[in-house]
Amino acid sequence: MDRRISGSLACAMALTAALGVAGCKPTVGAADPTSSGQAADGNGPVVSDGRAVSPLDNPDGTKDGLKAITSAADEAKARALIQKVATKGRGPKTGYSRAEFGQAWMDSANGVAFAHNGCDTRNDLLKRDGLDLHYRSGSKCVLISLTLDDPYTGKAIHWTKSKATTIQIDHVMPLSYDWQMGAAHWSKDKREQIANDPLNLIPVDGPSNGAKSDSGPASWLPPNKQIRCSYAVRIAQVSLKYALPVTTADKQAMLAQCGG
Repeated sequence: MDRRISGSLACAMALTAALGVAGCKPTVGAADPTSSGQAADGNGPVVSDGRAVSPLDNPDGTKDGLKAITSAADEAKARALIQKVATKGRGPKTGYSRAEFGQAWMDSANGVAFAHNGCDTRNDLLKRDGLDLHYRSGSKCVLISLTLDDPYTGKAIHWTKSKATTIQIDHVMPLSYDWQMGAAHWSKDKREQIANDPLNLIPVDGPSNGAKSDSGPASWLPPNKQIRCSYAVRIAQVSLKYALPVTTADKQAMLAQCGG
């Protein structure tokens, strides 16, 4: 029997028996997406497994997903956090390149969670947020298929490595934005940190990430309106961790998403 199928069956049996096997993630969706009300392209309404965590309860970004902030009390906490973010004008993009932030998805960035674990950053993040994980034969790192509860669109994405760009890893504070707001003057080590810090990284719908580009929240927000306050909080968390300001317009937009 295929090891991946065997692992999935073992996982389901353990869950059914409420044994709580460590590292076991539930399967979302059916093998045939059209047989369970999913769209023909394999994407459809999210079947939530309840693992997503509010950014207010996930200050280091190591926990799953990006749960919506909905209560008035949590919105007040979110606004208080956002208010701490410094502002300044956006500087020039002169000299920026992706290479200034190190090799893409390097495992050797210092001072961030998941680094130096033998797996690249992209696969670490897919593992963190994905469901029904299937790995390449013989690998404990390289994922070949999964289901993502996408926070940006509010839909389930059934991903395979053969169509890798269906899911992209979003830098919540885009690297070129970081460069313009002060990272141009950082050490290479610090730039590698923000580029690989799970606090600044979310696996999301590829087209949505492409539409965002290097925009701040004043000019782009996730299509899923329910997640926008959480998105603003995550930006604030990254901004405060790295002492990286945002523009005044972006800060105002962030506050507005949380009832400010």
